Amino acid sequence: MLALLVLNAALTFRNVWPTPAVWWGGELSVELAAGLSLLLAVTRGGRLASPVVLRALTIVWLAAAFGRYADVTTPALLGRPINLFWDVRYAQDVAAMFVQAAPAWGVVLTVLAVAGLLLGLYGGLRWSLGRVAAAAGDLGGGRRVIQRLALALVALFVVQRAAGHAPPVLGFAEPVAQTYLEQVVLVRDALGAASRALPPTPPLDSDLSLVAGADVFLMFVESYGAVTWQRQDFIDRLRMPRAQLTRDIEETGRATVSAYVESPTYGGSSWFAHISLLSGLEIRDPNANALLMTQRRDTLVTAFARRGFRTVALMPGLWQAWPEGAFYGFQDVYGGERLAYTGPEFGWWALPDQFTLAKFDALELARPSRRPLFVFFPTVSTHTPFTPTPPFQADWARLLTDRPFDDSLIEQLFDNQPDWTNLSPSYGDAVAYAHEVIGGYLRKHSGRDVVLIVLGDHQPPALVSGEGQPWDVPVHVITSRRDILERLKVLGFGDGLAPGTDRIAKMHELLPLLLDAFGDREPGSGRLAWRR
Repeated sequence: MLALLVLNAALTFRNVWPTPAVWWGGELSVELAAGLSLLLAVTRGGRLASPVVLRALTIVWLAAAFGRYADVTTPALLGRPINLFWDVRYAQDVAAMFVQAAPAWGVVLTVLAVAGLLLGLYGGLRWSLGRVAAAAGDLGGGRRVIQRLALALVALFVVQRAAGHAPPVLGFAEPVAQTYLEQVVLVRDALGAASRALPPTPPLDSDLSLVAGADVFLMFVESYGAVTWQRQDFIDRLRMPRAQLTRDIEETGRATVSAYVESPTYGGSSWFAHISLLSGLEIRDPNANALLMTQRRDTLVTAFARRGFRTVALMPGLWQAWPEGAFYGFQDVYGGERLAYTGPEFGWWALPDQFTLAKFDALELARPSRRPLFVFFPTVSTHTPFTPTPPFQADWARLLTDRPFDDSLIEQLFDNQPDWTNLSPSYGDAVAYAHEVIGGYLRKHSGRDVVLIVLGDHQPPALVSGEGQPWDVPVHVITSRRDILERLKVLGFGDGLAPGTDRIAKMHELLPLLLDAFGDREPGSGRLAWRR
């Protein structure tokens, strides 16, 4: 009975949110019946199951348990279903992030624990299959019990599926075979994506007359999701930072409008949000992304370049070659190495967002006879694991020195290790820092003519946001040019920092909306023309 319980639980456990841990909730597995039937077949006539058969079946059971773990844990931690075709490719990068964020002793213990867990699982499954195989080879009562149990499981599964519902007890978990079949379909779709044509680029014919002469910033705030406006603990944590940001906006002669848009990604893969907005095409997978990169297309960047703007990508998280920059049409790119930060490193990407803006000012604003700027800036300080959060430095000039912060403050911040079972407080602190940086930058340039588009790239991972959340992110437009804000209100934006209750568009549909608001088209004409 213990062996049967182990084999069943290995295929039916559930996730313990918001951790990688699992527990068994009492569900049954129809695949246990298939395993029992196989053992009955190989022990027919009182034969013993060979060690080779038992080892092979143990490996299959272990693989099924891995599939179950991926199926129940990925939605709980990332907020979306597992896609082995793509997720395995990025597993190395994710592992590197956690290795860098965790202490060395924690990494060693984790590796040893995972190795021990795998060995323990193999041993437990091997023992369980051996016990059941021994009972199946017994021509007496043991074999009859296993036969009846296998038939009962199949009959109960069929009846429940035919009825369309399961009782509170003796319900069945989704078969693991179905999970793997879905992954096969995803692989097939991914391999066939390159042969599918991408839709045309929406019209980018705005003359941008309403932003002429201003510096336009497109700031993607990492992991800034709708959950920050919808969950009470985040609302409470961010109430004061948002009130201060509102004062920063109003006291510098500016105003803001806000809305929700739906991101094409959740919990990661920020570049899908970036390319969807900049190209006006909905990009949700790497194949479509790669295919688009092979084509010559107009983008939001080239639209600004045609109107005389200097187009710059401010990329503090970029530490390698970036051929995508040429596709977008940027005239200059500032990566992490070029920004040359020498202070203490924060998080996976090292550079505090406030430093990035200070260094950008030093590099760009002193240019003689400079043109107005279009700046694409994906931030990094709100990236998982959200801690240590950089402190806000009131003296912006000090950020460019080797000691941008007091040593005692840094020691205090770095003593706070992330709580991997509850990253919500760290996430709230990181988003509060992002608000403070934006407000501080507006005050630093109180007389500067800027149009600041601030939006999230995606919701935070589900270990912070929770399962089943919408893929919505806030978008704010901050400027002193009231005619732009009035146009955006016609298109569904509302006054103030707080977005409305409903999303107004998907991420890629935001591009024609912005062009409508920034130029000579009637509000809505770009969106309507694109949809036709």
